[in-house]
Amino acid sequence: MSAAPILLTISCRIDAVPERVFDAWLDPASAGQWLFATPQGQMKRVTIDPRVGGKFHIDEQRAEGLVEHVGEYLELQRPHRLVFAFSAMEGSDPTKVVVDIVAENRGSLVTLTHELDPKWASYEDRTRQGWTIILSGLAKAVE
Repeated sequence: MSAAPILLTISCRIDAVPERVFDAWLDPASAGQWLFATPQGQMKRVTIDPRVGGKFHIDEQRAEGLVEHVGEYLELQRPHRLVFAFSAMEGSDPTKVVVDIVAENRGSLVTLTHELDPKWASYEDRTRQGWTIILSGLAKAVE
């Protein structure tokens, strides 16, 4: 019996309608500006096949080398929910990420839940910080 995943949940209010927020996750030009992007990094590849079963591959050149982020879309319910399997490098065990987008006033409440394998417990704070930065970048890109 395997241990239950660690559920990291981060929420962010964004001043944009759910459709705009949802679409930003699946548009390579938009995602390349904020999804796994770092201030000092240079985006090398952003490919997105926006369908259930479709894959994404995002590579950024950083000081420590090329960093890959890959995944597969498990669920796409525009404009309210994205679910994807995610790995920090091709061939590693994927984890599950759920993005829920709820209309709120004239904007959106985005709640991201990352089901982190317990073996990565020591990365919990770093992972939470990373997703918080990513959601902040998403907000800047769509507002």
